[in-house]
Amino acid sequence: MHTDEAINAYITGDLLAGKEYHYDPKDRHGPALYAVALPIAKLAGPKNFAELTEVSVRVGPVIIGALGILLFGFLVNRMGLLTSAIGALLFAISPLPVYYSRDFIHETFFVAATLAFIISVFRVVEYRSIKDGIFVGIGAGLMLACKETTVIHFAAFGIAAMWWFWATRPADKTQRDWQSAVKPGIAAFVSFCCVMVALYTWWGRHWEGLLDLVHAIPHLASRAGGEGHEKPAWYYLALLAGGWSGAGVIALAVWGAVSRREEIRSNKPLQALIVYTVTITALYSIIPYKTPWLALNLFLPLALLAGRGLANLWQAARNSTTRAFTLLFAAALATALGHDTWRRVFVAPADERNPYAYAQTVDDILRLPERIRAVAGNNPSGNNLRIAVVAADPWPLPWYLRQFPNVGFWQPDQDPGKADIYITSAEASDKLGPLVKDWRTEFFGVRPEVLLVMWLPPEIKSNHD
Repeated sequence: MHTDEAINAYITGDLLAGKEYHYDPKDRHGPALYAVALPIAKLAGPKNFAELTEVSVRVGPVIIGALGILLFGFLVNRMGLLTSAIGALLFAISPLPVYYSRDFIHETFFVAATLAFIISVFRVVEYRSIKDGIFVGIGAGLMLACKETTVIHFAAFGIAAMWWFWATRPADKTQRDWQSAVKPGIAAFVSFCCVMVALYTWWGRHWEGLLDLVHAIPHLASRAGGEGHEKPAWYYLALLAGGWSGAGVIALAVWGAVSRREEIRSNKPLQALIVYTVTITALYSIIPYKTPWLALNLFLPLALLAGRGLANLWQAARNSTTRAFTLLFAAALATALGHDTWRRVFVAPADERNPYAYAQTVDDILRLPERIRAVAGNNPSGNNLRIAVVAADPWPLPWYLRQFPNVGFWQPDQDPGKADIYITSAEASDKLGPLVKDWRTEFFGVRPEVLLVMWLPPEIKSNHD
């Protein structure tokens, strides 16, 4: 479990135990993930944090990721059957969405909400219906209830909307139909407010959540500067173009954005999608703060454009030879995608050489709870032995120690008192002093190049004895 997953699981565990949700504007994202995770976890049977399992929390993103793939079907009328089908297939089998669709983080839900918002906007423009306006508001509300960084996407959508407005301008400015947009616009605003109020106040039980959202703005501005996650502007392009398949998908997306220009001129939704893709890619590239899961937000429109690129190659093939080459290219790309997904998702998901495994918890941490259980088996207190964790950043240890009821966490400058076992960061180990005189040490990896030290009393044998 990644540190972020462990934190999200801890919050979910508190909700299962009956605690109220309170939105934290400083270091957490929105409540939508927990609103989905809580009923799923209840159906799975856990009653508290200690009873949660990886499956019970990760199944939510899996379900949302699968539903996100199905949403591509609603783009058929605007992008074409072949384009939409290939885009959905790319999102279903590409390593990036597959990897993060099984992580208990907000990104998969956010991307699905973004796609739902795009679809609803297209439908409102075409049909001007109140129902579609409601879905626009729900999509926008869910986006903002997932992550506060939605404002970046709203900016990109705003630029795409200005392009659409300019591209569809009538010769006579008085001919533009404003009246038919009023009711869908009101419906969108009302449904957006309903979603925001329902989720950020946690169904009316924490009204300060809406004000806390406003307080999150300065924190977002400071975090955009990097906070230790600074990457160069080309980071996302290099990430998306990596592996056996990345360059092929990027090339198809570029081809999809420039080929068959006569169709692009007549297809305003496609123009808006291209403008949005370029804008959101530029915004994410300019912002210094970068993590690999954020690339999902760029992969979404790129998958659609890549779908159009491959569809255009097929439609441009005029004879059996060119169609055979197109099929051969598609088969090669599918093979490359399968290889990258197999390697990055199933063979080495936590390997530090995997570009998606960003500050990922390493496999070695799995030895820690097993070792403590072995120690507990020889201790009169059993699983109730007192475990003191001393570290500036203990995550994801609360997840891996969740089934031991007598665990406490202290900062390095705090006194943890007497304990049966101490677990410290390497930096905090010197702070224990006489508490661990003559105690044995065992080491466990938690993240690449980050070790934990477990201190055991002299009477307990180490793993090396």
